[in-house]
Amino acid sequence: MTLDQPAPSRGTTIRSAEVLVTSPGRNFVTLRITTQDGVVGLGDATLNGRELAVASYLQDHVVPMLIGRDAHRIEDTWQMLHRGAYWRRGPVTMCAIAAVDVALWDIKARIAGLPLYQLLGGASREGIMAYGHASGRDLPELMDSIRAQQAAGFRSIRVQSSVPGVDKIYGVPAAPSSGTYDYEPAQRAPLPVEEDWDTRAYLRHLPQVLEAVRNEFGPELPLLHDAHHRLTPNEAARLGRAVEPFDLFWLEDCTPADNPEGLRLVRQSTTTPLAIGEVLTSVWDYRQLLSEQLIDYVRSSVTHAGGITGLRRIVDLAALHQVRTGFHGPTDISPVGMAAALHLDLAIHNLGIQEYMQHSALTGEVFGQSFRWSGGLLHPGEEPGLGVTYDDDAAARHPYSPAYLPLNRLKDGTIHDW
Repeated sequence: MTLDQPAPSRGTTIRSAEVLVTSPGRNFVTLRITTQDGVVGLGDATLNGRELAVASYLQDHVVPMLIGRDAHRIEDTWQMLHRGAYWRRGPVTMCAIAAVDVALWDIKARIAGLPLYQLLGGASREGIMAYGHASGRDLPELMDSIRAQQAAGFRSIRVQSSVPGVDKIYGVPAAPSSGTYDYEPAQRAPLPVEEDWDTRAYLRHLPQVLEAVRNEFGPELPLLHDAHHRLTPNEAARLGRAVEPFDLFWLEDCTPADNPEGLRLVRQSTTTPLAIGEVLTSVWDYRQLLSEQLIDYVRSSVTHAGGITGLRRIVDLAALHQVRTGFHGPTDISPVGMAAALHLDLAIHNLGIQEYMQHSALTGEVFGQSFRWSGGLLHPGEEPGLGVTYDDDAAARHPYSPAYLPLNRLKDGTIHDW
């Protein structure tokens, strides 16, 4: 035994760590850690459009460091992977750390024979409010989409709409769905698909859309909207003021979060609640945003922000500033990552809402899931650990297929934030 490598607890030594890549409808990267006693833990390492970068980081650099370590030493392992890399933070590093962290929490809870949320402090609520996704190329299609989401049980709904004069736009599928919102922006193509953008047209059109939705569905339905980083601070401030009469639950990613000073301008200009952080990966990214009360909801995910350990640091700092959570949760978060988010959601006090997009039937063949959706609420279930299993045979039927997130260009051809 050495000082930097304490003797593992009996039977909890890490025997193997496997990086599993599969594509049941979309690409997923999963880390599977197994102890000497045969206890298995799963972690989500999916980084949409850059999956193989994380797979390589894990396989080539992280897995060799895990073999022989004690699976119970979660905090020590987290710090080793974070501080020991020297090149800290960033989506690839934090996604890899998250996969290890969640897999170790899964193992710990399985050994304890408890659902993971019990190890995080127990339940703070009966279930987790989630929001669904509605979109339309025109108002009638959007209204039908909202009704379909309500019929599926959602009590809160994100609204995205096409904009006249803009051909392809984030959040709106090219063809109407059959009721289940199954938008996947990452396209299987040799090069990224290019979408277009017109800020002035968007700023004119969106308030009209939200007004029509409010007139149709009344004041009680919580509505959300994602601007997806495409506005300058001044444009975001203008939008925030324009949509105040429609009482949004939140306006998401109104301007890139890289510039906290820009969010100051937005905050001073509007009372519309702001959700930020889908692309942020660590508590240090949030420090100024939270200390200056520049946001209302934290949008990071377990998968991209260093796992349960990393995201819990963000959540606890947010709580000190009366900021709530709204974790990223579309289908680029695998069922492993979604289950981890739900266990954390159930335990924390400052939950706001959880994004939820149901995975496809193909994905369900690979990932067995125990979390449930009922009465507009999610629950992670009572199975020990995360409550998720991985089927190797089903995964093998769906090999990796390259896919890219789109690019965005202005009308004159300038690359713009997508």
